[in-house]
Amino acid sequence: MAELIITYETLYDILRKEKTNVELQKLDDDFYKNATDYIKQKKEILSSQEKKQSIFTTIEVQKTRKQIENVQKILKELYERRESKIIQLALMGSRTNILTNDKGLMLNEEKEFYDQISSHLNRFREGVLNQIVQGLEPNNKPKQEPKDLKTDVMPSKTTTLLRLINEIPKFVGTDLNTYGPFEREDVASLPNEIAELLIKKNKAEELKQ
Repeated sequence: MAELIITYETLYDILRKEKTNVELQKLDDDFYKNATDYIKQKKEILSSQEKKQSIFTTIEVQKTRKQIENVQKILKELYERRESKIIQLALMGSRTNILTNDKGLMLNEEKEFYDQISSHLNRFREGVLNQIVQGLEPNNKPKQEPKDLKTDVMPSKTTTLLRLINEIPKFVGTDLNTYGPFEREDVASLPNEIAELLIKKNKAEELKQ
């Protein structure tokens, strides 16, 4: 695929296609770099024109300034339209847990943007929604290194040995560690605070040692 030469007309056409299509439109991988180079060239032309003193150059200066302003407006609207589409893709991906095929249409900077949004959405969905629907306190703080405590190891002084009465999906505890998932009749050693909460909610019972 030949590299697209950036001009005012090509930028306007790119924006038109982005506005008239629901799907994210494919751009050259170097689009941002080429657009940046185009603006730099225009600014260099403007600087050269401003150094000249004549009635004709005054008209040219005004014309070049207007071109730069119009290009900046086009790029801003193009960015914001693509931004909105990427946010929607990340939102749908978080809700459905299905990876989007449109990621291949994103520029490298947009892929990073998409990944960060998806990460935040997933963290809050797991830490808030998935917690409260299980009757647990919401916790949207960043998770530390996961520690699966689904084990038969004898509890320390700060843990309680439990038998799980109900199935419990993976969750983030008040200590920011990840626990579970647990099946019914599983035996697990959990921190006292978490154990007390599960016992109160009739999701587990303490095993006396």
